[in-house]
Amino acid sequence: MRLIPRSLFGRLVLVLLTGLVLAQFLSAFVLLRDRGEVLFEAVRANLIERTSGIVRLMDALGTAERRRLLSLLSSPELRISLADRPLPVPETSAESRIAAEIVERQLSQRLPQGTELQVSLDGASMDPQPPPMHRRHMMGGGRMAGPWAYLHGPHAMARSFDIQVRLRDGGWLRFQHGIPAQVFDWPLRLMTVLGILLLSVVGLSLVAVRSIVRPLRALRRAAEGLGKDIGRAPLTETGPVEVRETARAFNTMQERLKSYIGERARILAAVSHDLKTPLTRLRLRADLMDDEELRSRIQADLDDMENMVSATLDFMRGTESGETSQPVDLMALLESIREDALEAGDDVRVQGALSEPYQGRPLALKRCIGNLVQNALRYAGTAEIHAADSARAVTLTISDRGPGIPEDVLEKVFDPFIRLESSRAHDTGGTGLGLGIARNIARAHGGDLVLQNRTGGGLDAILSLPR
Repeated sequence: MRLIPRSLFGRLVLVLLTGLVLAQFLSAFVLLRDRGEVLFEAVRANLIERTSGIVRLMDALGTAERRRLLSLLSSPELRISLADRPLPVPETSAESRIAAEIVERQLSQRLPQGTELQVSLDGASMDPQPPPMHRRHMMGGGRMAGPWAYLHGPHAMARSFDIQVRLRDGGWLRFQHGIPAQVFDWPLRLMTVLGILLLSVVGLSLVAVRSIVRPLRALRRAAEGLGKDIGRAPLTETGPVEVRETARAFNTMQERLKSYIGERARILAAVSHDLKTPLTRLRLRADLMDDEELRSRIQADLDDMENMVSATLDFMRGTESGETSQPVDLMALLESIREDALEAGDDVRVQGALSEPYQGRPLALKRCIGNLVQNALRYAGTAEIHAADSARAVTLTISDRGPGIPEDVLEKVFDPFIRLESSRAHDTGGTGLGLGIARNIARAHGGDLVLQNRTGGGLDAILSLPR
């Protein structure tokens, strides 16, 4: 499977989408980290301020009043209890002890001087299993500056704080503060905004890329149509500077080709006139000769010369007949070729069907198919035409059961004046230009003509004409 698209549109989309997705992921990462810092700063401030405030309040109250207030001050995240003596601090890791010392120092600054307290961090006392986001960040080993860097790094050990403070009367006040699991969850609103932003930018990028590629597609269609119709309308010179310059260069090339082809057509017309005039005079002089045998030989030579001149001019002229392209009923064209062959006593059969007319030059197509049929009749005496249609192309196969062509010369027979040794007899002889003219006409329609030998003997001439 190809990972890199073959089209320019696909490659531009791939580059843009890759950059956009990476940029969005990096933005989300930075935003989430900033959000975590803000949340943990809020937790820190709330923990320190609330703990110190409750300690001052409890110091000012009696034992009975303290116990009545405990239920009011406690919450799901903060459990407060009274004890006669502190509980032993459990063994924790070195990082936990460092974080506990930092919290203890900050809390001491807000309590009366000399207040005795103990702080420990416990990751399993209130929520033994951290949420997925929590675990991913913990595995990444992220670290932050400041005393709460430990909380924003390995959060699994900072799920609960156990703070014990000694009151003035000797009793101990214990705070068990847990961080809500929602703090570590993905922010749905933020992710939704990022997703909408990503989809919007992707949509705009696709529209922009399509607008960039559209002129190139128009240029491709114009280049394909130029071979079919040199007189087609020029490209519209609009769009960015590069696109306008490319369209202008293409139009200039088209004008030069039209000028060159028109000049060549005028030269060929002059050559045709100049060659046929002396041939006509020779034919008139031959008619005045008394020697019947010599006159017939000279007339036969003149016929061959006229055929060669006409075929040569036709080959050089190609399809420059001035004929315009129009919808052609190819089945009717094939039937007319078959009827002409039947009137001449030849056996030509037509098979298959075509669903829609073909856009082309009718006289040029008739000449192309006629040359192929005559070639089959010349070597095999019969010809079969099979028509097949599809959404992309029309395929005409002209088949015979003649001697075929050696594989090594299947392409050479399209060259001018190439005739196989077996075709040089008088009854099958030709100028060697018929196949070349047929291929020129096929290619002028954007198609092609290929030859292949048939199984069991014979030849298939396959004419492909794109829709």
